[in-house]
Amino acid sequence: MAQYVLRRLGLMVITLAVVSLVAFWIIQLPPGDYVDTMQAVAEANGQEISVQRMAALRARYGLDDPFIVQYFKWISNILLHGDFGQSFAWNRPVSSMIWNRVALSAFLSISTLFFVWAVAFPIGIYSAVKQYSKGDYAATVFGFIGMAVPEFMIALLFLYLGSRVFHQSVGGLFSPQYADAAWNMGKVLDLASHLWVPILIIGMSGTAGLIRTTRANLLDELYKPYVVTARAKGMPEWRLLLKYPVRMSLSPFFSTVGWLLPGLISGETIISIVLSLPTTGPLLLGGVESQDMYLVGSFILILSTLMVIGTLLSDLALAWWDPRIRRRYAES
Repeated sequence: MAQYVLRRLGLMVITLAVVSLVAFWIIQLPPGDYVDTMQAVAEANGQEISVQRMAALRARYGLDDPFIVQYFKWISNILLHGDFGQSFAWNRPVSSMIWNRVALSAFLSISTLFFVWAVAFPIGIYSAVKQYSKGDYAATVFGFIGMAVPEFMIALLFLYLGSRVFHQSVGGLFSPQYADAAWNMGKVLDLASHLWVPILIIGMSGTAGLIRTTRANLLDELYKPYVVTARAKGMPEWRLLLKYPVRMSLSPFFSTVGWLLPGLISGETIISIVLSLPTTGPLLLGGVESQDMYLVGSFILILSTLMVIGTLLSDLALAWWDPRIRRRYAES
């Protein structure tokens, strides 16, 4: 098992090195750069940027340097000093812009994950145990609707109902008086009062899919010989259910841990824009539109790092929970 973990850590380093290089290259693929984008926006607004200012901006950000020089300057500053570079559009260090949004996205993602687990787990078990009952049919219909309806449409529906029916805004994570305030108990409680709407919207699709997955996995286990044998020996049904088939069907709950960490950065971009959430998604989209390569490159690098870490944690969690997988890792 230790050899497996060490091998995976080595592959993680190689993967991140390749991803950072490819991501930095892809960011520079569109024609022009940030200065060209800024000039085009200025001309569209009837303004003009002098040639001297454009040259000064290119020299300041090193935009005329070869690609490989720009990449090694960026990645070496990250590795040696934790400096993700300067945001072109915001004229601020990237590190000062992303961590607060990452923290909010992390809290939103973790809360959504717990909501999905708390709802999907009991409904999926009930749907499998009571197969073809009215409750099973209701869960199936909910699953199909939850997976078929786009989340941004649900967000728009919540905004409409909140405005027209309840005469309240359901957008954002904070009330206006707490938006720029320092963190205190009042701001925490205000966040909690606004958090349920994005959790419900973002978690609906995941809940629907996990209900279907749990139901299918549990149905595969309920009629296997070991379950029939345990039932024939007189084991109580609830104890039998929880000790054997439910445990074997819980793999999806552990595998979804790997999806959590990348979700901290992606932050459900469309939902965040529709609901005006101060998460990472809108900031990342703005960086892409303005070709802010250090901001976008930092986001992609963090996302990739969390992706490989999340995948490793998921594999280790599955090995800890399921002895069949643990044995397979021990043999590899």
